Amino acid sequence: MSMPQKVLVVDDEESIVTLITYNLEQAGFQVDNASDGHEAIQLIKLNNYDLVVLDLMLPEMDGLEVCRQIREEQLKTPILMLTAKDEEFDKVLGLELGADDYMTKPFSPRELTARVRAILRRVDYEVRPVPEEKNTEKISIGHLTIYPESYEAYINGDLIELTPKQFELLLYLTNNEGKVLRRDQLLNAVWNYEFVGDTRIVDVHISHLREKIEPNTKKPTYIKTVRGLGYKFEEPRSV
Repeated sequence: MSMPQKVLVVDDEESIVTLITYNLEQAGFQVDNASDGHEAIQLIKLNNYDLVVLDLMLPEMDGLEVCRQIREEQLKTPILMLTAKDEEFDKVLGLELGADDYMTKPFSPRELTARVRAILRRVDYEVRPVPEEKNTEKISIGHLTIYPESYEAYINGDLIELTPKQFELLLYLTNNEGKVLRRDQLLNAVWNYEFVGDTRIVDVHISHLREKIEPNTKKPTYIKTVRGLGYKFEEPRSV
């Protein structure tokens, strides 16, 4: 019998902690709690959590700072950020600092549980060992090679360090090679409903992809900007 996945819930509102803990435990997760950022960081360093549910507004240290420090420690634990509807929260900044997803309060316990499971499935898919024979299923464009089954991409034979969303965006672009893809189309295809209307998310991830695959980010050869429309992925003319 497999061990239950461990989730840390970080929030200083006791009613919210009780609600989240109850529903996650009912869904089969093992849940720990922390009420401030310092306690959260210590627990994350000591325990091998599968996911952290992290409130934005915490005493002494806010959720963004917790997120930043966790990532500075090279801890890759997935983070689901919680924010109240009337709070100022820059979604791009949250993602830049290492959050994997976010939800706005109030939320339904069922939706939160579904988001937690979706993030864990994505992470599991990213790190799951892939049988050797499946590695032959690859996409090769120029000096770029992508293995969809193992969530790996290589440029000039070197492994590219990509987040799950960066990989999914890259895969969608390459699967639609030569097509002009609008920002809202990419947003819908890769992020579903999570960031409706906020196309800055796409631009940030395109910029990060270019840094990792383009020889010269100022003159991209793989991911071309189509002014006024979006982006197009194509094979470089000379590689």
